[in-house]
Amino acid sequence: MRTVPNSLHDEAAAQLREQIFAGALVPGSFLDEGALCERLAISRTPLREALKVLVAEGLLRHEPRRGCFVAEVTERDLDEIFPVIALLEGRAAHEATRNAGEADMAALQLLHERLQQHAAAGHIAGYYETNFAIHEAFIALAGNRWLAQVIGDLRKILKLARLQQLRAPGRLEQSLAEHLDIFAALQRRDCEGAEAAMRTHLLRQREALRSVARHHSILLP
Repeated sequence: MRTVPNSLHDEAAAQLREQIFAGALVPGSFLDEGALCERLAISRTPLREALKVLVAEGLLRHEPRRGCFVAEVTERDLDEIFPVIALLEGRAAHEATRNAGEADMAALQLLHERLQQHAAAGHIAGYYETNFAIHEAFIALAGNRWLAQVIGDLRKILKLARLQQLRAPGRLEQSLAEHLDIFAALQRRDCEGAEAAMRTHLLRQREALRSVARHHSILLP
């Protein structure tokens, strides 16, 4: 079968999404359609289709007679999203524990060893990267495309918030311990234990973000 190339609006949506995540389009900023058409070298029709995609994903908000703005994630949004994604990723951990084979276990073992190395070195960027790979591995092992789709949508919103929960004092070590608890439950084939440990892991991320926000507010003049 021939591979169908991405449509213009898919390509435009991907470029805009990347700019939003990179911070080139900051939260709250207005998207000038004329300027975007010129920058992306497309007409208004595919651009507007791309904007609709990003509005549906929650990355943009549309205001009648005004246009599109980059979405802003509030503390209330985070309070509402984290319990939901904790439930969803918890379920993914449950299904992954049931489905994982020996080769999957070995691959996860290597990822957790790498996570420990990054934690010991205080290498936060590497820790984030490996942490993401571990979460992706659990979601893939769950083998539930609907679960993966909803988690992916919520992750986009959390990515928009540019969160730095590992900056909270002691959070790096706490996060590592939580990951090792999840993996230990998976190795025991304890589906319920893995699910509970993953939920705890996500909810503690929210607690760490509150700590970071409080610390930041104290430092502000």
